[in-house]
Amino acid sequence: MDNLNQRLVIRIGIAGLVPFILLTPICWLVHPDWLGYFIRAQLSYGIAILSFLGGLHWGVALLHGAKDEQETKKSLLWGVIPTLIAWCSMINMGVGFLVQIVGFIVAYQVDRRLYLGYAMPVWFIHLRLQLTRVMVGALLLTFIAANVRN
Repeated sequence: MDNLNQRLVIRIGIAGLVPFILLTPICWLVHPDWLGYFIRAQLSYGIAILSFLGGLHWGVALLHGAKDEQETKKSLLWGVIPTLIAWCSMINMGVGFLVQIVGFIVAYQVDRRLYLGYAMPVWFIHLRLQLTRVMVGALLLTFIAANVRN
């Protein structure tokens, strides 16, 4: 991947953090009557992003599928797991943020394996780590706000 595309991926990844970053302080500052809306917004955005991370594995598996049939099967199977984890986070909103936090951490660990197995660029896994740290921090702070303020 050339530098232009690398910079674009990094910028889009950082831009994807904006809703997490904005919704977190809002959950601490908004009137309690409105808190539920912003909690659902944060959880919903987490669902979208966690599902996207699963889709990444489908894309890589389809591009590199001939590399190893067993690895392709694992990547395709894992590709749906983050979506299921994300969906489970809405079943019980009281623990939904914790479910997503675990989901994002597990997704990062699986991506580390993907990075090694598919020889992805070294900057990719560094970007994933930084994005995951911010997402997990935002979700944790929102979880605390939801439980302290409710």
